[in-house]
Amino acid sequence: MALCIAVVLMLFGSPARAAPVVVLQVQGAISPASADYVVRGLDKARRDGAELVVLELDTPGGLDLSMRQIIQAILASPVPVATYVTPAGSRAASAGTYILYASHIAAMAPSTTLGAATPVAIGMPSPGGGRSPASAPADKKADDKAKTAPMDAMAAKQINDAAAFIRGLAQQRGRNAEWAERAVREGASLTAEEALQQRVVDAVAPDLPTLLASIDGRKVRVPSGELTLATRGLAHEAAPPDWRHRLLSVIANPSLALILMMIGIYGLLFEMSSPGFGLPGVLGAVCLLLALFALQMLPVNYAGLALLLVGLALMAAEVVSPTFGVLGIGGVIAFLAGGVLLFDRDVPGFGVPLALLAGLAASSLAFIVLGGGMALRARRRPVRAGREQMVDAPGEVIEVVDGQAWARVHGERWQVRADAPLAPGQAVRVTALHGLTLDVRPDTDPPPRKG
Repeated sequence: MALCIAVVLMLFGSPARAAPVVVLQVQGAISPASADYVVRGLDKARRDGAELVVLELDTPGGLDLSMRQIIQAILASPVPVATYVTPAGSRAASAGTYILYASHIAAMAPSTTLGAATPVAIGMPSPGGGRSPASAPADKKADDKAKTAPMDAMAAKQINDAAAFIRGLAQQRGRNAEWAERAVREGASLTAEEALQQRVVDAVAPDLPTLLASIDGRKVRVPSGELTLATRGLAHEAAPPDWRHRLLSVIANPSLALILMMIGIYGLLFEMSSPGFGLPGVLGAVCLLLALFALQMLPVNYAGLALLLVGLALMAAEVVSPTFGVLGIGGVIAFLAGGVLLFDRDVPGFGVPLALLAGLAASSLAFIVLGGGMALRARRRPVRAGREQMVDAPGEVIEVVDGQAWARVHGERWQVRADAPLAPGQAVRVTALHGLTLDVRPDTDPPPRKG
């Protein structure tokens, strides 16, 4: 009996426990999708009782808000977090440097770099005119003068806030706070070996097992108190991004957001101009909602967004009521200007390629030219229906009964009248229309020869 119970528990009992070391992989720009992935990964590691979370990092930087969400999750995590810049050739630039400083363990693989943490979300030059540390003044007096050069007030606020933020992280983790502030104010960078020598990182390791062995026995502080790491030989398991992260990564792409916005607006315009199709309206509404969702996650310049919408509206107005290119050309110019200003191109990974903007503008312009040409040709085409097309139409008298004449015009039987008597078979031409009676005159022009 006891053996049966043991077998049942083995087969249907609780699922196998996760590996003690969970590996999260963040590559590319730090975005809302990255923040969601890391926050959810840390929470799952806590629920599974993991001993350590290793955050494998390779990033050129990213959004300040997403970076702070990741850092807040790391600081509040009861599970120690080791940020590991890997593989060789990777970097933890800008936002990555802050994340590295916030982690319980900071590690790098050989031939990796970190630094260049100056905020660039406002598109500002670095203090001192953008000079590299190698070109900095050797004279302290000249250096002080360069540091006190006039700067934009908002730029100074952002620099000071970022410097204080990373300095606080360095003090909390016992790392080099002086160099951290240089990384913000001067855009300084270090290689892995230099970072280890200057107490910026805790370890340099070529692979994950070596890293786990090198940090074994280190003491780290988590919200519940001090922990001693016992990581030598621990099994590790990668937690790849799930469908939610992949979906957010795709939607939060600035280029795709711009394309979705155009599809959405044009789909709704087509549905309103030709109601009844259904598909363009539904597709346009879905694309526009996805674009708006993406825009609320991205660093949008609202002046650029307004210019973009004005440009699309002008191009749509050109299609609906052609004005010989005046609205269309103005719309293309506004669209290009709005696309350039919409996203800050200085934030790594969040600029819209100029080639994409030019392609979208060219396709819209081609659509305008095509629609305007069709409308112009339709305007010049002779009238083929209604009262207007009856005047000067040719006909043939088919019968005359008691002084009333009937003729065939455009294949229809009409009652006709004329100043002179009419005879069956006589060719006539319409001069006026009065209700259901046509005024005609004898047609003396010979009919066109066939063939």
